[in-house]
Amino acid sequence: MAPLVSGYGSSDDEDLPGPSSRAAPIVASQPATETVEDEDDEAVEAAARADAFGLSSAASSSAARQAAQERKAEIAAAPDVLKEDPNKISNAIITRPTDKVMNVNISYADMQRPVQGPEDPFNQKKNKGMNSLAGHVEEQSMDAYTFAIQQRTFDVHGYALNPSTMGQHKPIVGSLNLAHQNGYLPADAMKPTKAVQRETKRKRKGKGDASVVDGDDAYMGPWAAYEVDTEKQIEVDDAEDGAEEWRAEKKRREEAQDAARETMKHAREEKTIFHGKELLDYAGRTYMHIPTDLDVKLNPSEGSAPPNAYLPDKCIHTWTGHNKGVSAIKLFPVSGHLLLSASLDTKIKLWDVYHEGNCLRTFMGHSQAVKDVAFNNSGDKFLSASYDRYVKMWDTETGKCIQAFTNGKAPNVVKFHPDGDKQNIWLAGMQDKKIIQYDTRTREIIQTYDQHLGGVNTITFVDENRRFLTTSDDKTIRGWDYDIPVVIKYIAEPYMHSMPAVAKHPSDKFVACQSLDNQILVYTADGSFRQVKKKRFAGHTIAGYACNIAFSPDGKYISSGTGSGDLVFWDWKTGKIAKRLRGHKEVVIDHAWLPNEHSKVVTASWDGLIKLWN
Repeated sequence: MAPLVSGYGSSDDEDLPGPSSRAAPIVASQPATETVEDEDDEAVEAAARADAFGLSSAASSSAARQAAQERKAEIAAAPDVLKEDPNKISNAIITRPTDKVMNVNISYADMQRPVQGPEDPFNQKKNKGMNSLAGHVEEQSMDAYTFAIQQRTFDVHGYALNPSTMGQHKPIVGSLNLAHQNGYLPADAMKPTKAVQRETKRKRKGKGDASVVDGDDAYMGPWAAYEVDTEKQIEVDDAEDGAEEWRAEKKRREEAQDAARETMKHAREEKTIFHGKELLDYAGRTYMHIPTDLDVKLNPSEGSAPPNAYLPDKCIHTWTGHNKGVSAIKLFPVSGHLLLSASLDTKIKLWDVYHEGNCLRTFMGHSQAVKDVAFNNSGDKFLSASYDRYVKMWDTETGKCIQAFTNGKAPNVVKFHPDGDKQNIWLAGMQDKKIIQYDTRTREIIQTYDQHLGGVNTITFVDENRRFLTTSDDKTIRGWDYDIPVVIKYIAEPYMHSMPAVAKHPSDKFVACQSLDNQILVYTADGSFRQVKKKRFAGHTIAGYACNIAFSPDGKYISSGTGSGDLVFWDWKTGKIAKRLRGHKEVVIDHAWLPNEHSKVVTASWDGLIKLWN
């Protein structure tokens, strides 16, 4: 028995050598039944006689306990670790996120590895990664009203509550003295004392006489101002440092503003320059006369079929004269023998198309960039809309400004009414979300269409000019009955984008809209204004530019400029790209098909050039 149990210690300290007490379990490699059979009864009896009262075993047990207590009192510099390398054991569990002590030496890279395995769906910890190398981040919530109050308290009184230490006593950011004087109250809880209220009330001017409208004793009611001690205010101003410099700077700014107003006043003075040699030809005709010495009939009879259109190949003429980009071009009605261009250089120019291709006249009268131009039906007058908030009507032949209108808002688009008996009416889409209808005879706004939520970009008459469509920056299309300021059709879908350009098909059955998501959408123009989903034209990139679209005279092709300077043509029936023409170095913002030619197109770009393609 003694040799069998001599190598095992007690349960209190397994490292102690020597025999264990009787209470210690006996560990053997064979079953317990065989061990009982091999015991020597005589040896057991001899051991019992030698230590009848268990004194030797009790001494050894007390010594073992004392040694264990001494070892526990020692300071452990590091926890016990395994001697073997765990990285060599493929199925060893190195560490877990919940472990407090690591019993193995692992590398820093292994300690920084992310937690593996599926995420706990019942874990309510929302803010992961709060513990960082820079410190510990705690979640704080503050509503907008509380934040605004604390911000105003800090701006006015110089202190605010510290949101990071809300649990501490009087946590203040800023001046602690001012906070103590005001009782640590926020701005919305502070109220002036009754003495201050009485003093303020004495400085309030009288309400005035309710029967007097203007004058010294006019009725002011609750809007009466407060009396200010001007002498004390002047003394304080004089005593402040830099008062003289401030007055000099104020005077300089006022002089600069006066000079700018004077410059703008001179810039708005309308004048014109004729660039031709003679205003009249041998027969006494001006450039307004439609040429008859050409192979093309520029004045076709009404109802005649338009010529078959072909796609252009090359540039045959370039007009130069604008110092900045060209924003819009318009051809002379019916004949197209004259070209009107509006530019960002505040000027409007009239060009010859069929003869020498020269600039015939320059119209100057705007102080800022010209956004849009529009001819009337006969072409003897045209409108110009500018960022200087003016809409002006000009005489095409003499260059004289007939009328100038402004309501203090910038116009985006301007257009005459298409009917022949309503040529005294024009409509303008403004940046203040309204469409105004102006009568040139009475020189008054006779109607206002106010339903859009953004600046109005286009106006398109449909249904025999009894209705018109408008598009806006609010990403909607609205239909109106002429002279009735009530929306009859409202088109707004979640996938819709703003449509800054619209063109009507020559058959008057469809309307094409340039969408800022790089596609052209088609709607019916019969009053229902339904989208024709089978017709969609894409493949070009306008990238936020308001590139205009146009149809060929016979309606076979639809074309659009791009932001990279190309001109793209689509087949109207198939919707496929028929041709891509590299035209300018910058965006092609506008273009127009000649009404009586087979394949001629005029393009205008922000590079300041206007080109004729054939």
